[in-house]
Amino acid sequence: MKILMRADTHINIEVPGNTPIAKCTFSQVLAALSVSLGSMVVGFSSSYTSPALISMYNDTNTPLHLNAQIESWIGSIMPLSALFGGIAGGPSIEYLGRRNTILATAFPFIAAWLLIALATNIGMILAGRALSGFCVGVASLALPVYLGETIQPEVRGTLGLLPTAFGNTGILLCFAAGMYLNWSHLALLGATLPIPFMILVFMIPETPRWFISKGKTKKARQSLQWLRGKNSDISEELTAVEKSHVDSERNASQSACVELFKGNNLKPLLISLGLMFFQQMSGINAIIFYTVEIFQNAGSTIDQNICTIIVGIVNFLSTFIATALIDRLGRKVLLYISSASMILTLVTLGFFFYQKESGAHVASYGWLPLASLVIYVIGFSLGFGPIPWLMMGEILPAKIRGSAASIVTGFNWSCTFIVTKTFKDLSRAVGDGNTFWLFAVICVVGLIFVVIAVPETRGRSLEEIEKRLTGPVRRMSAVANMKPMPTAC
Repeated sequence: MKILMRADTHINIEVPGNTPIAKCTFSQVLAALSVSLGSMVVGFSSSYTSPALISMYNDTNTPLHLNAQIESWIGSIMPLSALFGGIAGGPSIEYLGRRNTILATAFPFIAAWLLIALATNIGMILAGRALSGFCVGVASLALPVYLGETIQPEVRGTLGLLPTAFGNTGILLCFAAGMYLNWSHLALLGATLPIPFMILVFMIPETPRWFISKGKTKKARQSLQWLRGKNSDISEELTAVEKSHVDSERNASQSACVELFKGNNLKPLLISLGLMFFQQMSGINAIIFYTVEIFQNAGSTIDQNICTIIVGIVNFLSTFIATALIDRLGRKVLLYISSASMILTLVTLGFFFYQKESGAHVASYGWLPLASLVIYVIGFSLGFGPIPWLMMGEILPAKIRGSAASIVTGFNWSCTFIVTKTFKDLSRAVGDGNTFWLFAVICVVGLIFVVIAVPETRGRSLEEIEKRLTGPVRRMSAVANMKPMPTAC
């Protein structure tokens, strides 16, 4: 990937094959960076429990009294609350706008972290985690929608992975700071992260497609001109967006719930749900939430905190590898590599714990858990980490995108809650070795699902993707009008 800054504020990004070099304006990059800072807060929130729970146990001055059940709730209440945030995000991005919905999460994020930092009892911590989780759910839906509606197709893969890169930055920051800060001070650090995110989001416009859906053509033109550059001719693209909206309104004769389950819309919805299922059931969030404890249980010969930092660094760096490859190799190839890597390492990790639980001497293999988790995280970050979110914005038809994205996001966080809430109980019931083997079996099924069901979307416009999945449509753009998710079907 070659990036060159030029005087006309365009960035040249080389795309694969014979495709001509696309001009991506600096303003598009700024918009992508601004909203992606929200993912850094999400990543920090997701990984907070890994260092914080150990600190709570070791802090003799804390009024908190933890046990196994309370510990599991501190870890799992965030994804449970994110489930409801994801459901609420669909109507919010339609009525408030994509940008305003993203911006609205900043102050609650700050309040949630302050609630945790100043906690004098378990209830305050659970309340703070629940509030941050709700914001995480809203952000995880709104961020890919905003990027999908503002980024040019030629660089949608590259810039579309920025939220994942910043999310992994938040994880790494939390792991590193957790070595030196206790749970309360770590939460204070978390309260500072939404501030630059909030400032930058104030500087970017709402998406042109949302303005068109509200009949604000003049503002839509201004927004699109800002995104494409002041000297760019946006007439053709703006006309396409307007025609897309008109066609969507003409065809939207049924309720959102009926549209969701029509045959031609059901296929992309099920593909998105399947990708989210295998993303979470691979066990990634159990590992991220409880990284320090996993290394403690492994009896690793390397310091557990150092191991956690290494995992965070690898998680951070591997996303940039995915960013460089996704528009070259395509989505499916990266998903194949991701699945194979996770299967291999989960089987190896399961074997290590099985031997340890059987009483075998594993001290000489103390490096194996770290090596396995490093390769596992690389594999996940290359494919099953970022691609399900990216493809959610690519394959869901325009007519049902708001309601469908709410269902998919809510389903993702439901799976996250199940994994994080049951991981420790499952480990105690069947052993760590069998637990990791179970995750490996799920990854095998996920690989089969990718081979059979998942389409390749590299280099294709959103219109082409929708035609392939749902049949010919009259709309010029696949991102046009997003219907709010109804309260009941």
